[in-house]
Amino acid sequence: MITVYDQIGKTYDTTRKADPEIVNRLYYHLQLDKGAAVLDIGCGTGNYTVALNQKGLSMTGMDISSTMIDSAQAKKPDMNWVKGDSSCIPFEDFSFDGAISSLVIHHYNDLEGPFQEAYRIINNGRYVILTSSPEQMRNYWLVEYFPKAMESSWLQMPSVEKTTENLRRVGFTIVGTETFMIQPSLQDFFLYSGKYNPKIYLDPIVRKGISTFASLADKEEIRKGCQRLREDMESGRISEILSKYSSMNGDYVFIVAQRQVAIKQGGVK
Repeated sequence: MITVYDQIGKTYDTTRKADPEIVNRLYYHLQLDKGAAVLDIGCGTGNYTVALNQKGLSMTGMDISSTMIDSAQAKKPDMNWVKGDSSCIPFEDFSFDGAISSLVIHHYNDLEGPFQEAYRIINNGRYVILTSSPEQMRNYWLVEYFPKAMESSWLQMPSVEKTTENLRRVGFTIVGTETFMIQPSLQDFFLYSGKYNPKIYLDPIVRKGISTFASLADKEEIRKGCQRLREDMESGRISEILSKYSSMNGDYVFIVAQRQVAIKQGGVK
């Protein structure tokens, strides 16, 4: 099976790196001691997997893309990397103390199956998801320049309500949510990373590492959008465009779910 990430994975690490603040938030929300086993579901080339490993967690990275896993393996060969599908995770029940998914769940055909699998492999721990909601994405100023691509992108994003509903359905308890605001110092060039730096979207290498541009955007819309963006930057009108859009609801969101295993005499309940 060839995925979009088999295509963009070849140059993914050119523009995609683990952002320190996102790493810190993932680590905080997991609430685990050092040495705890954590599965990164949809790990890509392993940037966040490696970064969390460096903070003391025993990380395993899993991705459906062979290209991504090969890149992760080359980057950190002494870590555990597995090619696998989120809807059929190749590990036994209760194998991990926690799990994460960063900017992944919008690629799921349905949420319940992958969430059920995450629930199955976690033993008394948390599942931390980083995603963006359709409501947040409608407030990205990128809508001005790439309206069709952005609409296609937010239509595939599950709402926070739908995500938490599916997490509860499979047995998770929702600990809470935390919005995340893009900062000018962001190091990971995902979709809205250019919130304060519009010129990065003029770089085809940056666009190649963003799935919205790589798989959802029409080439002609990209050409026209980039042309308009360039003109607005040169004229100074870009300041007016940026001021029209609000981030009052955050740019992205962490969703934190708890898998609680009840222990009774004689084994796990």
